[in-house]
Amino acid sequence: MSVPHAIFVSGVAGFVGSKLARLFVDRGYPVFGFDDLSRGSRENLSGLLTHERFIFEKVDLSDAGAVRSRFMNCHSRIPISEVWHMAANSDIASGIADPSVDLRDTFLSTFNVLDAMKEAGIPFLAFASSSAVYGDLGEAPIREDVGPLLPISNYGAMKLASEALISAAVEDWLDRALIFRFPNVIGVPATHGVILDFVRKLRGTPNKLNVLGSGRQRKAYLHVDDLIDAIVYLRANASERLGYYNIGPEDKGVTVSFIAETTVEAVAPGAGIEIEYGVEDRGWTGDVPRFSYDIAKIRALGWRPQLGSADAVRKAVVEIVRQEANL
Repeated sequence: MSVPHAIFVSGVAGFVGSKLARLFVDRGYPVFGFDDLSRGSRENLSGLLTHERFIFEKVDLSDAGAVRSRFMNCHSRIPISEVWHMAANSDIASGIADPSVDLRDTFLSTFNVLDAMKEAGIPFLAFASSSAVYGDLGEAPIREDVGPLLPISNYGAMKLASEALISAAVEDWLDRALIFRFPNVIGVPATHGVILDFVRKLRGTPNKLNVLGSGRQRKAYLHVDDLIDAIVYLRANASERLGYYNIGPEDKGVTVSFIAETTVEAVAPGAGIEIEYGVEDRGWTGDVPRFSYDIAKIRALGWRPQLGSADAVRKAVVEIVRQEANL
């Protein structure tokens, strides 16, 4: 029996990458995974690190030489047929404070992964992009063909620049690429995000929850289980050589105040914890206070999410409270 070609996952110890690697291993694929462990953790790879079909390497994806040599070493062991590039800076606020974070962890990681793919002749790339590439378009549901794209954060700018690199690669040498524009993705293993932030704040100050912004910010939220289902569905059903897809719920989202109240009730039901809101419409520089997706394109292929924003938040709150309690 021939050995199947391998799948490569960057950012494999992170929130999405770890779940994706687990799914592919369960489906019988050998999986190579790189991560620098700056945001992901070995704990997220529990059960995978000892699996015979999973090989993990700690690699700084902004180091071109290290990426190329380690990638080619993996490819020589088992030929890689697909690359799933999930690695990036996931903290928008940190990129505002220090723009080099997004340059290094988002843009350069994409450049280096593409460079290694070109040398190895890998035909397919799947890329985790973001709603942040669109900028602030207010209340209007966002379609994939809207433009111009005017991101308002360094995170969004480097995701958009990465998309441009991929587009150029498809024109030159890459056979096929899928670009997934994620919304706010929630669930476990949580490494960042508003729910995790609220849960940890309540552990530090049990009688009060301080919220950045007015609480009226309204955004679409998708549970990570729906996200993984969507991107694997697109792998099998999308046909474009270069495909862009919004992935999200079918609603207009929920407010930050809803998330705060749901988290407070899960952490300390009936305790009467005070929620203290700010006055600004957005939580931080680069924050898009309102956005919702038009997902007609992925729906036309037959995919729909299992959970809307509110139910995704309720499920994720319970999961993250449990995660933090077990630390």
